[in-house]
Amino acid sequence: MKSIAATYVGLAERISARLGSPRVRALHLPARDTVSGKHSRFCALELEDGSIGFSFILAGDTERRLRAGVSSDVYTGLDALVLARGYAQADPVNKAVGFAAINSLSQSLFSRATWVPQKAGDSLGQLEPKAGDHIGMIGLFTPLVARVGEAHARLTVLELKAELAGEQEGYTVTLDPADLATCEKVVSTCTVMLNDTLDAVLDACRGATYLAMIGPTAGCVPDPLFDRGLDHLGGRRVVDVEGFRDAFCEGKKWGSFAYKYSISRQEYPGIDALLA
Repeated sequence: MKSIAATYVGLAERISARLGSPRVRALHLPARDTVSGKHSRFCALELEDGSIGFSFILAGDTERRLRAGVSSDVYTGLDALVLARGYAQADPVNKAVGFAAINSLSQSLFSRATWVPQKAGDSLGQLEPKAGDHIGMIGLFTPLVARVGEAHARLTVLELKAELAGEQEGYTVTLDPADLATCEKVVSTCTVMLNDTLDAVLDACRGATYLAMIGPTAGCVPDPLFDRGLDHLGGRRVVDVEGFRDAFCEGKKWGSFAYKYSISRQEYPGIDALLA
């Protein structure tokens, strides 16, 4: 099986060709004094048609390098596919911007195909934890911990930061993907798409009956992820571009200008149908 990066670059090439080589309007970075920490974790790549794709930028020195080398219009007019190809590169900045481009192309395709992902009613990616379940989280979704606890389910969280490992109040943090092997249901952050851990963690979860990936960075077409066993992809879709742009760039909360959506394997028409 090809790497996830090579697969997504190939899909970006198909999408770009079908949409007529969309161009970039701007790459938006969050204001340094963003009011909410969760709103400062992402960059947002905007295409000329208003489609917006997010990417996580807090890994390593990605944010610092982006701020040092990006002016408000440095990407303006570029072919989005040129940036998307950076997702297959080793450089973390090119990878992050490349994935934002893939996400924006995916969002543009959804619009042009008049197929809009349905709004998500469950921030846990439809895992529906129940008493006795062993839930796995790849990356700590702090606001969701209480919901798992209220369901009297067991929770194991896979993290990269060694200082977080150990028993916490209501859950266990591990650094070893093998500890997810007994989880029946797993929800993952989309940062695994940027740190080259996707295939390893999915392999560790092969015994799970339900796998979900959620977060603003999960704005891509889901085909390669469904092929790898994912059941659900939950992303964020901007519906008020001007409102979002103003809020994002001014460091204000922007959630009201976008909505969380849900794509399940059963309801998704597939990339070929969207391109057609």
